[in-house]
Formats: sequence, C-alpha cells, structure tokens
Amino acid sequence: MRNVGTVVRGIRTPIIKKNDDLANIVVDSIIKASKNENFTINDKDIICVTEAVVGISENNYATVDDIAKDIKEKYPNGEIGVVFPILSRNRFALCLKGIARGAKKITMLLSYPKDEVGNNILNEEDLIKYNINPYNYVIKEDEYKEKFGSFKHLFTGINMIDFYREVIKSENCEAEFILSNNPEAILDYQKDILVCDIHTRENTKGKLKDANTLYSLTDILNHSIDGSGYNSKYGLLGSNRATDEQLKLFPQNGMELVNNIQKIMKEKTNASVEVMVYGDGAFKDPVGGIWELADPVVSPFYTKGLEGHPNELKLKYLSDNKFANLKGEELQNAIKEEIKNKNADLKGQMATQGTTPRRYVDLIGSLADLTSGSGDKGTPVVFIQGYFDNYSD
Repeated sequence: MRNVGTVVRGIRTPIIKKNDDLANIVVDSIIKASKNENFTINDKDIICVTEAVVGISENNYATVDDIAKDIKEKYPNGEIGVVFPILSRNRFALCLKGIARGAKKITMLLSYPKDEVGNNILNEEDLIKYNINPYNYVIKEDEYKEKFGSFKHLFTGINMIDFYREVIKSENCEAEFILSNNPEAILDYQKDILVCDIHTRENTKGKLKDANTLYSLTDILNHSIDGSGYNSKYGLLGSNRATDEQLKLFPQNGMELVNNIQKIMKEKTNASVEVMVYGDGAFKDPVGGIWELADPVVSPFYTKGLEGHPNELKLKYLSDNKFANLKGEELQNAIKEEIKNKNADLKGQMATQGTTPRRYVDLIGSLADLTSGSGDKGTPVVFIQGYFDNYSD
C-alpha cells in the first residue's frame, strides 16, 4: 500500500495572453514540472485549468460600450429595474457601468442583510434594533441612509450602495435604491426588469412574470455585439473586470480545450488523464460568511471521466462499529476487503455517513481554486494525482 494519497501541485506556466496556444502550454508546463520535480504522469491524473486563462487565451472580452448597446436594444425606454445584483467591484461594477451607459434611470433592488453570496449591506444586529422583519419589510433609500448608511463592508471598507450610486451617476444615469428580499417589490417601481442574481435567477424570474420586459444577465452579451466576445449560455454571468472599460467573459469554447489537452497528453506521455476548467470554488469564508461561488458553476467544461460523485465508505465508522474488535494488520486487511467489495451505490447506507458525495467537478474545482489562489502565485494550472485512489489501492 502506498503511504501517500492525493497529491496536489500548482503548476507554473508562462503568462497567458490573447490567442496563445493554451492546450500545448498546459501540457508542456506539466511535463516540465514532472521532470524538475521527479514525478510520473499516470492514468486518471487530473489537470485543472483556471477559467481566467481560458477566457484570456480565447480572447473572450467585451467592452462597456458593448454592454450598453445590448441594453439599449433590449430596454428602449431607458428605465430598468435591476434586481438582486451581488455586491462586487470586480464582478458586477463594470456590468453596472455598461447597464447605466445604456439607460436613463436604474432602480436597483438589493436583498438584505446580505447579497446572494453573503456580502453584507448592513449589520444584521441592526434589524433587531429597529424591529425590521427581513421577510416582508421594504427598506426605502431614505430609511437606509438614516439607519444603515454608515455601514462599511468588512473586507473592502466600502458602502456598496454609495459605490454603485457613483458608478451609475458617472454615466449620467439616475439611480434609486430599495431593499427587499421579495423580488416582486421592484414591480411597484419599474416593469422593465433585469434579473442579476446568479444561482437563484430562475426562481427570481419566475416571480416576476408580471414584468413588461424581463431578462437576466444570461441574456446580455449571449451573442457577439459588433465582433465582441460573448457567452452563449451565461452571458455576463462569470465575467470580471479586465480594465476600466473592458470585461473578461466566462469561457465560451472550453470543451474543445479540455479534450485537446487530454489528447495531446496521451500522445506525449501515453497517460489517459482527465481535464477540467474551473472557476470559483464552492466554499464559504468562516469569518465574513461569504460564499465564494460568484461564477455560475464551479466547472463549465470537463472530460467524461469527471462525471459523477464519490461513492465512499467512512473508515472511522467501519473501525468503530463493524470491526471494533480488530486491530493492526487484521483491521487493515478487513477494511481493504470491505472497500473492494462495496456496492456500486452506497447512498443512504450508515457506513457512508459523514462522507461528501458532492459532484466530482465541484469538489475538485474547489480544491484547485484553493491551490491556485486568485493573486500572484502564478499557477493557473493545478495537477492532481491519486484523487480516485482509496485505502485498498
């Protein structure tokens, strides 16, 4: 039995630029690392490539003007109810700038005390202080200023209503804010609606059927505007700031990339690896309470071998229960045999209690995101070995 299980390595690559041959860069960087660090590339190893360099290499960019043009075509009256955007300078501020550039007035409906991914817009304790029930109470802008206007975000030190107001006003667009957790509250102010939440967008749209015009961020830049980049499935969801006038969109053609990397790696090493593109990992910050999944999915593209979810036994449960009277080598051998003979579907069995049968791509993507980070590590590729092994291997 090996003494090491899963091994995760951040792989350094050259800086990726537009139109680079990303597939060959990824493969060559892993092979170079394997020689320098003296590890072998094996079947069922996993190559993870961050969505950022995928979007960059395929030149999937759009400008604020591109957003504005799409907005003008969809909202000719120029007045828009913007519903449930997340509070993010990187993820939404430039989208908002484009929306404002294409509009005359924006009425923004924000959820409270937090946005969809956990960013606070006010202190939750103050809701008790002012006897406010967040399930049915609408906070208008003047009341927010009076009671909560001094609030600053824990990590950024910014009041996001003030920030978003400045973004909107900088485009000569009128701004109005209301806070409610009922999306239908926007219909008292505006009937032309742009739904901006990420994971709950379909539920929100379903509650706004009385709107005159109803789109979500998935409908903005879901096709090219005058040659711009686009994402046919997610539109502006998953985009982030590149410059003050340009966004990088979520990757559009990643399926071709992952299959190509798999093919080239087979040709160069004879190893049958799995490949995925990953974005935000699905984990929650324990201090700020922020759920980091601002992308629409953890992994938009992956090879077939990454479909499914773990089917694992809890070793501690076996040791404490079925094999409570065994020790040492006898215990090891008994557990190995139990694993080798386990059912193909253990769902619901007591021996699986405490395992994490989430989808492989969500688990592996979170592992990759935590490994690569989002700053200056310079490892946009993560190489994972032994992930599919177990104690009996």
